[in-house]
Amino acid sequence: MGLFDFFTSDIAIDLGTANTLIIHNDEVAVDEPSIIAMDKLTGKVLAIGTQAMQMHEKTHENIKTIRPLKDGVIADFAAAEHMIRGMIKFIDKKNAWIPKSYRMVICIPSGITEVEKRAVRDSADHAGAKEIYMIHEPIAAALGIGIDIERPMGSMVVDIGGGTTEIAVIALSGIVCDQSIRVAGDVFNRDILDYMRRQHNLLIGERSAEQVKIHVGSALTELENPPPDYEIRGRDLMTGIPKVVKLSYSEIAFALDKSVSKIEEAVLKALEISPPELSADIYTNGIHLTGGGALLKGLDKRLAAKTKLKVHVAEDPLKAVVRGTGLALKNLQKFKTVLMK
Repeated sequence: MGLFDFFTSDIAIDLGTANTLIIHNDEVAVDEPSIIAMDKLTGKVLAIGTQAMQMHEKTHENIKTIRPLKDGVIADFAAAEHMIRGMIKFIDKKNAWIPKSYRMVICIPSGITEVEKRAVRDSADHAGAKEIYMIHEPIAAALGIGIDIERPMGSMVVDIGGGTTEIAVIALSGIVCDQSIRVAGDVFNRDILDYMRRQHNLLIGERSAEQVKIHVGSALTELENPPPDYEIRGRDLMTGIPKVVKLSYSEIAFALDKSVSKIEEAVLKALEISPPELSADIYTNGIHLTGGGALLKGLDKRLAAKTKLKVHVAEDPLKAVVRGTGLALKNLQKFKTVLMK
């Protein structure tokens, strides 16, 4: 190992709308919400990740919280750059004195435009990357759950993230057909917010909606082992006084029904446009669910009922994409065909 190698470091980044994960030295070194808090007057970054999330929707006029990504792509360029740089610093806290230039592999949605791709590349460049490679999320997800993407065998991956749901049929190291829709975790949160306002006259924040989704979010109105009811606090729209409402999972299933139907439709569309030989493979292998949305209770059963196919939920769906990105980073030569410069 030369001196030059000592100063370089490779990292794999899953730059998500809701969470950003970074793999360094084969382990997940950073797993933080994709959000930063800034001082409006000075433009100084006050907090990144979990700390900024705790401030979200609780700030006074001099502090603003920004989520730099929207629908899986960078919406605020400067904030994204600060966030990437700050999260890289989280890895380097122990040896921050070493000036490092990184080789980065970043995953991007499959439905991304050239302009959006350039924004990702520029952000990584400004954050100090030496070499930048990009990989499509469904391919990274497939790698992360142990699918051999090089074989002439079709696999269908449905990656439900914070901003987008990516559905892809993968064979021979490439995406044969895909669907990318902007219905995912954030839309589920919005559905819950709207439902609470309409049904219970209760105003709640984004973070509370996220908690409701985690505890009692469901895709089916009837589950075999239902979660206990969840208490949510918010502001009564009639009186303006804080109050508590108890929610059951079947209520939330009703609130999320429309959005889950859109994901079902996109899955059916992807199945419809896939070549017949690959359809035969998918019938044998089933559909693989990854991403945070895969944790929505009953979603696998609902998709299985709709498609009449086996639906497998990945072991650790939240980390599937970043694991696959890390795998591509380790074997750059082997996966050259799926990596974009």
